[in-house]
Amino acid sequence: MEIDRRRFLTWAALTASGSMGLAATSAWAQVQGASADTRSGVQAPETGRLYLAARKAYGRYEAVVLDAQGRDQYVVPMPARGHSFALDPQRGRAVVFGRQPGFFAVGFSTNGSAEPQAIAAAEGRHFFGHGVYLPDGQRMLATENDYEAGQGVLGIYDASPGGAYRRIGEFSTGGIGPHEVVLLPDGKTLCVANGGILTHPDYGKLELNLDTMQPSLAYIDAGNGQLLERVALPPSLHQLSIRHLALAADGTVWFGCQHMGPASERPPLVGRHRRGQTPELFTGPDEVLRNCRNYIGSVAADPTGEVIATSSPVGNQVLYWNAADGTLKGVTSLTDGCGVAPLAPARFLVNSGMGELVQAGPEQEAAPILTRSSDLSWDNHFRRL
Repeated sequence: MEIDRRRFLTWAALTASGSMGLAATSAWAQVQGASADTRSGVQAPETGRLYLAARKAYGRYEAVVLDAQGRDQYVVPMPARGHSFALDPQRGRAVVFGRQPGFFAVGFSTNGSAEPQAIAAAEGRHFFGHGVYLPDGQRMLATENDYEAGQGVLGIYDASPGGAYRRIGEFSTGGIGPHEVVLLPDGKTLCVANGGILTHPDYGKLELNLDTMQPSLAYIDAGNGQLLERVALPPSLHQLSIRHLALAADGTVWFGCQHMGPASERPPLVGRHRRGQTPELFTGPDEVLRNCRNYIGSVAADPTGEVIATSSPVGNQVLYWNAADGTLKGVTSLTDGCGVAPLAPARFLVNSGMGELVQAGPEQEAAPILTRSSDLSWDNHFRRL
């Protein structure tokens, strides 16, 4: 594993003196290049919108708040590689989670007004890299692995003022390997992507149950943890691990999958689900599906909720879908492109493991903001505040 709980607690103690929070004045911030208005094809974003990403920059692991021109606003150091975030834009807060199997998370204010706060995984649990705040800001929930029992849980953390992200309980996710969790528009219902893959930190990310996987979407009452609905894929697709989620304008859940079966198989990798109905799956053209190489990395909706972006970093492409009917609207080629965040109608910011940051969408050519860099690698997810 990348970092165990004991090592993280040691790191947290060493950084508790106040050196965790860093203003964005690093060497990287000083060499990011020209402003967006000098770069050909880059559109002006919504004024003041900020974004969150995890990265490795100049050998350091960081979470960073940046603007749509790729300029650092605030940097938070991490002890190891990060994955994704829980966001509370209303109160200017976020939590970054370590990459699976993650034994650390860090809570921080997105404007740097308070010292970041280390959050260690509970005994017998590790983070899967995603989480969500509830609307009142009193609780934050994180997808976790109860790895001795081989069951997925949502860890519940006290996010109230003075709560210090103390873990106060957990809900079952009704499945194995929960990855991303989203809150539906009603503010009361959670949807969890149970990937179905059994893992144990003693074996890293090794899949232990490929023959018996049961991926599912689970709808859970955020107030009491009651399982409201569980939707499984057909038995013929039991090795199609559901991983990442986004919400369309009408509240429909879109999901992206990673196929754990033979590489020669070409199952659909993108789908959507409406409560009470059967999941719908979409493939796009055969060549596009083949080029995804059985892997979708991130899912995001544009600000209107009418266009869904799904990235395939191993396939070096981002696909754009019409949220209303599931038709493919276009494709952007980007080497190791994975993190996708909404920018404007039918327009996204996309980053890559090669250090690139581009504006892209189905109706225009990709416009570079940051070019490749051997000193920078963006991690899998990119979120808008």
